[in-house]
Amino acid sequence: MVLKTFGWSFAVTALGLVAAVLFGGWTAFGVVAILSILEISLSFDNAVVNAGILKKMNAFWQKIFLTIGILIAVFGMRLVFPVVIVAISAQLGPIQAVDLALSDKDRYQELVTDAHPSIAAFGGMFLLMIFLDFIFEDRDIKWLGWLERPLAKLGKIDMLSVCIALIVLLISSMTFAANAHQHGGTHVDKADTVLLSGIAGLITYMIVGGLSGYFEDKLEEEEEREHEEEEQAERAGKPRSAVALAGKAAFFMFLYLEVLDASFSFDGVIGAFAITNDIVLMALGLGIGAMYVRSLTVYLVRQGTLDDYVYLEHGAHYAIGALAVILLVTIQYQISEFITGLVGVFLIGWSFWSSVRRNRALAADEGKTQGSDDKAEVSSGV
Repeated sequence: MVLKTFGWSFAVTALGLVAAVLFGGWTAFGVVAILSILEISLSFDNAVVNAGILKKMNAFWQKIFLTIGILIAVFGMRLVFPVVIVAISAQLGPIQAVDLALSDKDRYQELVTDAHPSIAAFGGMFLLMIFLDFIFEDRDIKWLGWLERPLAKLGKIDMLSVCIALIVLLISSMTFAANAHQHGGTHVDKADTVLLSGIAGLITYMIVGGLSGYFEDKLEEEEEREHEEEEQAERAGKPRSAVALAGKAAFFMFLYLEVLDASFSFDGVIGAFAITNDIVLMALGLGIGAMYVRSLTVYLVRQGTLDDYVYLEHGAHYAIGALAVILLVTIQYQISEFITGLVGVFLIGWSFWSSVRRNRALAADEGKTQGSDDKAEVSSGV
């Protein structure tokens, strides 16, 4: 199971590390290895959340997620995205931006640093909305009940998450953005840029999330109808007709996963510049990490880990909320990417341990109940 799920990740790791040695020697090998670990630690919460969505898809779409999806994740976000940042911020053509990334790495890093406020605002608002919609939903299983119960009651207020997100964006634009960090340690006013980028992130979430939610509901309706048609067809001895909408629903859920993955990739791409400004090593390291995130997502789905460890999804969403706040804070202040990664690992690890304790407690209760039933049977002479 492990080799089947992680086989491609192992192969890409070997090829990537060999390519790093050939490209820049053992120093490059170390840089790529560090970047891979960084990407995995920063994106573990991404895998947990993705698994919650991916488990609703069939095997075909899971395979698409691991093939076409990984091409988008690696080449789109980890290679093309940094170049697009430079092209937009420096008003250059794509070819000129690539040439700048390869020929003038210092200037390339400066331009990415200058573009960070807009990236952080867009990604921060998108991730914040994911977190807010999760904690304001009334769920049967609650991890931090003392916090989640009152928030679930507040969640009955319409558009509350959007209002809070806009308030956070306004405060960020008036505080962090008014003294945004730029290359060379200077600070400039980026309030307008942060506002526009944050609103764009909010709109993106509402459009993509709305479409995916709509088609997810349609998918559930069509699955019920399909089941009824199957039963009728079996009784009548007729073949049932295929339902095309299920594929459309899965396609939009796939798009939602890709946009979600792109938002999670922001901190990894930006954090990579703290380790290297070599775009080749960055693509190798982040690409390897992205492969493991994909494989880990599928592993969580196929093993039913989210069903066994019920608080993992909670921990991942709290990590998303922490990441959203960190992204907004980094508009003005520099925060180590290792701190960002440790926050996510801590929250997910805590939720995992809480799930383990819950499972042990349930097993102990079942054992006591079974023991009581056995004693009752013996005492009754059964």
